[in-house]
Amino acid sequence: MSLPEFWFLLIAVLFTGYFVLEGFDFGVGMLLPIIGRGDEVKKRVVLNTIGPVWDGNEVWLLTGGGAMFAAFPEWYASLFSGFYLALLLILVGLIARACAIEWRGKINDPRWRNWCDIGIALGSWIPALAWGLAFANIVHGVKLNQHKQIEGNLLNLLTPYGLLGGLTTLLLFMLHGAVFIALKTGNEVRDDAQRIIRLLFVPTAVVVAAFGLWTQLAYGQGWTWIPLVLAVVGLVVAGLAATQGRDGWAFTGTAVTIAAATVLLFGSLFPNVLPSTINDAYSLTVDGRGGTVAASSTHYTLVVMSWVAVALVPVVLVYQAWTYWVFRKRLTMEQIPAPIGLPMESAKS
Repeated sequence: MSLPEFWFLLIAVLFTGYFVLEGFDFGVGMLLPIIGRGDEVKKRVVLNTIGPVWDGNEVWLLTGGGAMFAAFPEWYASLFSGFYLALLLILVGLIARACAIEWRGKINDPRWRNWCDIGIALGSWIPALAWGLAFANIVHGVKLNQHKQIEGNLLNLLTPYGLLGGLTTLLLFMLHGAVFIALKTGNEVRDDAQRIIRLLFVPTAVVVAAFGLWTQLAYGQGWTWIPLVLAVVGLVVAGLAATQGRDGWAFTGTAVTIAAATVLLFGSLFPNVLPSTINDAYSLTVDGRGGTVAASSTHYTLVVMSWVAVALVPVVLVYQAWTYWVFRKRLTMEQIPAPIGLPMESAKS
């Protein structure tokens, strides 16, 4: 394996980790107004399920974006300039969600908390949809010209395949979040989450299967049938486990589905990093094979980066695993105190 191929693989791993971990954060945020509707204590239980981990999960995106910038600067420059508005929407959503989560408990006012809930919900819905839209268009290819610039605007991304990709990540993250809430909570909140799982499972399975099959038939390679099958199996396992109340297996199933779907996308993309629909010769690839444009950095840069990654990535993985282990217990409404100055009876009303 060459160094450019190694770094393409590492970036795929980083985005896989991001979608698996941040995926349930988005799902929890999207479901916050639904599960906690009219009940402040329920909302706080739902939000506390991701309280210790949501900001750590975002580190995977920062690391993935930084790795893309350093290892494939041509890919980073063309992608971030051509997808500027789509990525800006994701960034605004992430900022709004972060501010709303951090500031929600700062003022004991129902109207303030409602506005923060709207920020959390929108900050979860928008990225969940936009990530699928963006990656579907990357796999499909864009109007990349000889100057390494993407022609067109945000509307050009709204193709049937792109929209199906956005709907896939939206539903899959929402299901993943519902399963995580069921895993991390008890009693009434867990019951509400299980009801949502039953409502979401069939439409999510249909959309995921349709998008996965379209991706494989149109852009996939021979070996990418494996992650497609794994994605389907993971979703079936999640559905069966959820009906039996086995929340850990259900969460494992949705995590496998998201991971396998991400592998399918990156596997279908390789050796391209940004295909051109204008001329194949304008496509950006990991190493410039076939007369295309090499997107990777110099050999020396990749060598230095590889040593840094080998040294630091295991530390990050151990630390994050330890965090999840420390906060592994379930949450219930009885563990949540009423807001200051607000009796528990009022909080539950």
